[in-house]
Amino acid sequence: MLQALRNDDQLRRICGWQTARQVPHESCFSRAFAEFARMELPRFVHEALIRETQGERLIGHIARDSTAIEARERYPETAAPGEAKRASHDSPRARRRRGARRGPHQRYPGGKRPYVPQGDTRLGRQRRMKLPEMLAELPQKCDLGGKKDSHGKDHYWRGYKLHWDVADGQIPISAILTSASVHDSQVAIPLATMSSQRVTYCYELMDAAYEARHIAEASRELGHVPIVDHKAPGGPKSQLPAIERERKVREMSPAEAMRYRERTMVERANGRLKEEFGGRHRPGPGTCQSHDPPDVRNPRPDGRSITANGGKEGMIRRRRKFEISLEGGPGRGVSRGTAYGRLRR
Repeated sequence: MLQALRNDDQLRRICGWQTARQVPHESCFSRAFAEFARMELPRFVHEALIRETQGERLIGHIARDSTAIEARERYPETAAPGEAKRASHDSPRARRRRGARRGPHQRYPGGKRPYVPQGDTRLGRQRRMKLPEMLAELPQKCDLGGKKDSHGKDHYWRGYKLHWDVADGQIPISAILTSASVHDSQVAIPLATMSSQRVTYCYELMDAAYEARHIAEASRELGHVPIVDHKAPGGPKSQLPAIERERKVREMSPAEAMRYRERTMVERANGRLKEEFGGRHRPGPGTCQSHDPPDVRNPRPDGRSITANGGKEGMIRRRRKFEISLEGGPGRGVSRGTAYGRLRR
């Protein structure tokens, strides 16, 4: 943020500062952003902006997805397993569950337990809740999350997960930040409710993680058409009591497949969020909320701080000398390589 204010004259004037010297110190930004976060000011500003600029627009497609947000925070560790739990891992049933080959089930005819739909699930409760109740039920603490990419590789991170709806033109309509371990399907109904209160749209584009009966029915009740990438046969059995278990491979119609291609806009929005707006990491508590230059914030490989020689003020003075040398000012005659070497020292 500070770098953008120093380099972008138009953004700096919009914020009320004419010159770069008038921009407050990063400590002032940190205190201000902490107060903004406590008041949830960015959420209200974003909602007002969307209602003013997109409220009268008929949006064709809303693409829904989530992205990982890493954070350098501690998360509550689970208690060590007791002796009873350790003993349960060595039981015959646990050994069968870990990969031993099973025979036909002895209690059920045909060797297979009949499918029993789940009772009161979070998706079922969300259909009877208001939006504030849905948001209050979602976990928001820092923890561990994992996902499988398109190549089948598992990725894990510590932090949070950002769920959001993106409209045509890569315009974010609504966003919810949850714990990293929250599944994408648990935030689909709150996102659809929030987006429906702000804008008018027709189609909802979602990947296979959102294939659930409650999500599809809730979307239709709000007046939308859900287009979901179907799971492969033999996938999870939850939220599908009305669908026959021996289902075949389901394919989209040509019209649905053509509309589903528009879902790539949310993938591009995820990339822009992390590459252009610093959304790859979330600063932890007690750290500066602004984005400092990497060479000022990160330690050196030998363990000493880069700014140990002269502090941050010394680093700023050396950076200014470096800029003057490149402009041909008082430091004229110093090569670019020498200037970079002095700057790193």
